[in-house]
Amino acid sequence: MHSEGTYVGRVWREDVAGPALVKIEDGILYDITSRSAPTMRDLLEMDDPAAFVASATGQPLGPVPDEGARADGLRLLAPVDLQAIKACGVTFARSMIERVIEEHASGAPEAAASIRAKIGAILGENLRNLRAGSPEAARVKQLLIQEGVWSQYLEVGIGPDAEVFTKAQVLSAVGHGALVGIHPVSTWNNPEPEIVLLADSLGRAKGATLGNDVNLRDVEGRSALLLGKAKDNNASCAIGPFIRLFDGAYTIENVRTAEISIEVRGEDGFTLAGKSSMSEISRDPLDLLAQTIGEHHQYPDGLALFMGTMFAPTDDRGRPGEGFTHRIGDMVTISNPELGVLINRVAYTNDCPKWDFGISHLMRNLAARNLI
Repeated sequence: MHSEGTYVGRVWREDVAGPALVKIEDGILYDITSRSAPTMRDLLEMDDPAAFVASATGQPLGPVPDEGARADGLRLLAPVDLQAIKACGVTFARSMIERVIEEHASGAPEAAASIRAKIGAILGENLRNLRAGSPEAARVKQLLIQEGVWSQYLEVGIGPDAEVFTKAQVLSAVGHGALVGIHPVSTWNNPEPEIVLLADSLGRAKGATLGNDVNLRDVEGRSALLLGKAKDNNASCAIGPFIRLFDGAYTIENVRTAEISIEVRGEDGFTLAGKSSMSEISRDPLDLLAQTIGEHHQYPDGLALFMGTMFAPTDDRGRPGEGFTHRIGDMVTISNPELGVLINRVAYTNDCPKWDFGISHLMRNLAARNLI
């Protein structure tokens, strides 16, 4: 992470049996939780949260834990708390094609290769710079309909309306170093490295962080009506490690040009590396935000918005033609020079720690600490 950036996050403190807001200065965490900012929601509601953080002294808590947790019990949490956790899908041409493949394969990975070849023969590189909702996109839609490969995923990928869904429940996301969950019913799945945009209740973008929007390709491929089962499971949403607030050194322009790297290392020796370039997104980040919050959708505690990925792994891990899928124990590393590194190990959802600290628990804890 850049030393001049304004980074904020959340940690679990054993001594107060609850979460604390922190900032980073010279590799040291400082607890800046206060009655002015008892939650990340309250901090991001400020007109200039970066200025508040810069002036906050705070209590030193020691170094940032490399593996997400320290021996004294302090561990990193997802840096969001009361924000709604939303996600936009099919925002990149490459991932859009993979969603079409999932649908036409009906959840069968062995059918993916032939479908991918057919669609590639039709489109070639036509979708690389395609902008959603444009006249060119409408012409591509007609071509695909004629060839019999039109899909609801293409509708949201190149049509005027973005796909926006609820990725996870408030306070359910896990942070850096935690286990990330794959539902055991799934046999075809992958990580989704994304930038997560943070916005306040007025829809103003306040900062960004990294996220892993875990995707169960076979479950969603069986039916789009199974999106909730495919996306919202225990520990299936990882966010972190910290939020970088927008200030003079980091703005929405940095988000628009960001490169996100991903590496998967399996206990079987398998490795996979890839990138997602925000410059190739089919919709502008602020357009995605405007389609999520506004006149028709209000979020009084703000929101965290996953903005999609162009990363769609097709490397065969097992039998030829079946492509990539996770195996238990995989280490997933998502990184960006300006936002840091988010690392999580893959486990089954029922083997991940159960989510047992909700909004009621947070409010009681803050009240007991005289913060609200």
